[in-house]
Amino acid sequence: MTTAAPLQPTAIHQAAGAQPILSSTVDKSTKNEGTPVARGPVTASLSFYAAPEDGSRPFNYVEDPPAGQPQRNFGETWQDTQINDIRGREHEFDLDHNAFSTIGGVTSDEKDFSDDEHIKQVYYPEVEKLLLDNVPGANRIVLFDHTIRRAEPNAHRAPVQRVHIDQTPSSAEARVRFHLPDEASTLLNSRYRIINVWRPLNGPVVSFPLAVADSQTVVDEDLVPVEHRYPDRTGETAAVRFNKGQSWYYWSGMRNEERLLLKCFDSDVEMGRFGRVPHTAFADPRTPEGAPGRESIEVRALVFG
Repeated sequence: MTTAAPLQPTAIHQAAGAQPILSSTVDKSTKNEGTPVARGPVTASLSFYAAPEDGSRPFNYVEDPPAGQPQRNFGETWQDTQINDIRGREHEFDLDHNAFSTIGGVTSDEKDFSDDEHIKQVYYPEVEKLLLDNVPGANRIVLFDHTIRRAEPNAHRAPVQRVHIDQTPSSAEARVRFHLPDEASTLLNSRYRIINVWRPLNGPVVSFPLAVADSQTVVDEDLVPVEHRYPDRTGETAAVRFNKGQSWYYWSGMRNEERLLLKCFDSDVEMGRFGRVPHTAFADPRTPEGAPGRESIEVRALVFG
């Protein structure tokens, strides 16, 4: 989805009925030293899909839109949503049943994350090995892009505060055909997945954490395909309607050595039912004034096998 306007890391948006901090710790392992890390369940406002008023097909421009066109033609509705903390219960969730999972204790030789080519040379092989070692059945990985987000004024990409899924079934197939055209007809006959590997760059995360919905609680009728218009092609993402039956989670105080795996698509006929995880950044109403803005990187991968 397109990014929202640059965020002010010090802004606090108090959701109605927000829960108090159940416990608070201070992680002194990074430059966020001294900033309290909020733990436990919280009620926060999330942005869900509202259809275009004229009934047209929704679209979103990745870059600047053509003259006379809006950045996107659909709206949003903000809903106060309870978001539960998975810290301490990470083992309860996995890619096959919930479409997200966690990995801890991961080291990296990439430190700066300031040069795209260096990221591809150093960090990409680490992500490839991580997926091969931790995704059951995976035997081949093709990393096709990455995005760095910073919650600071004038950031090129800010955290996206809109509930979405990175791919739809049709755009997942198109990704295989686009990146591996000579092998696509064969690869599409076996299991393939799209997995987003998400991590903070300045953990522990103390502002704009990432919320994810348990895929088992998300019905297909609430997923809306959206044309994702690039300058040279058109892809497709999914917007998400609010449904009170959805269960939402976050991983409090994520550290640099932790990874969150987000499954955006799964071609497996059984697990494909749970093969998509809605996600969004959210403004935690407990975030202290002046807290460091979240910095993160997400790497997207085609996972075969």
